[in-house]
Amino acid sequence: MRSFQVCRCGEPMQFAETATPKPKGSEVVLKVLAAGVCHSDLHIWEGFYDLGGGKILQLQDRGVKLPLTMGHENVGEVVAVGPRAKGVKLGDKRLVYPWIGCGTCAVCKRGDEQLCMAPRFLGVYRDGGYATHLLVPHPRYLVAYPKVMKPEQAAPLACSGLTAYGALKKLGNLVKSEPVVVIGAGGLGLICISILKAMKGKGAIAVDIDPVKRDAAKRQGAIAAIDPNDVDALQQIKNITKGPVWAVIDFVGNAQTAQLGIDSLVKGGKYIIVGLFGGEIALPLPFLPIRAMTLQGSYTGSLQELNELIALVRKAPLPLVPTKTKRLDGAQEVISDIKAGKVVGRTVLTPAG
Repeated sequence: MRSFQVCRCGEPMQFAETATPKPKGSEVVLKVLAAGVCHSDLHIWEGFYDLGGGKILQLQDRGVKLPLTMGHENVGEVVAVGPRAKGVKLGDKRLVYPWIGCGTCAVCKRGDEQLCMAPRFLGVYRDGGYATHLLVPHPRYLVAYPKVMKPEQAAPLACSGLTAYGALKKLGNLVKSEPVVVIGAGGLGLICISILKAMKGKGAIAVDIDPVKRDAAKRQGAIAAIDPNDVDALQQIKNITKGPVWAVIDFVGNAQTAQLGIDSLVKGGKYIIVGLFGGEIALPLPFLPIRAMTLQGSYTGSLQELNELIALVRKAPLPLVPTKTKRLDGAQEVISDIKAGKVVGRTVLTPAG
């Protein structure tokens, strides 16, 4: 099998050719048909997260080991199954749930494997889909997706789609009763706008510094698109909502976007932060009880939530997010484009192409 691996953080990924894995027990091997390139892959490749104040969180501090084949948004065709792998057969095309936990702790047993303290995430702690083949530990992580979707359309549902859906669920009934301010109109923000429409939500107000991405958000169905650098950006948002702002999802996650999101909230509002750009904010603690704010982090989603999302997509097909495909050997170029802010929507690798 062929793969592209991060061997040293911040340096070009390296081509590797190794033996194609042979499944044991409940394992399944897939030929990778599509592997989405996510913004979090950029953080992994760089090797750190910015904690603000000159502090960083190193990749190894999270238990990530190199060399690593990234890629956690994967669709593949089953080409080999272990003797105890039940429920799939050769030739099945499946979306892969990558947020795999230890399977034995209380968190995993309640269905929140994405929050496990001993994770085995594909493309993060185990080799992922920037390769011709992918080893998955159990068929329960293989999800059937609508046949009308191309593999490159379905693959981003494993992360960007699931992450957006998980964040929207944390808003509860606010999704249908109030406009949602969506900060960041990259791949995550655009698919969030699509999912919000499928959920019959009140609507999304997109916020992004890039006019191209603001235009993309409006084409995706946003009711408005705001430049956060405008001096009156906060007032523009409040004018559009024609009242208080109850719900904000931040797919950027830096000091400026967090401040804008929190400042816009009405008493009792919710700010959900997803993005990992980094930094820090200073917040007077009395504001939390006085304004009854909810500040909540959201990290991907559960296997159950991915199944819920697929059921939603079957019932109400999503407006397609702009998607480009590249061959596997273009992986480093895509990472560089993401770092430069050049990607509108999603870019997906096609290792089998």
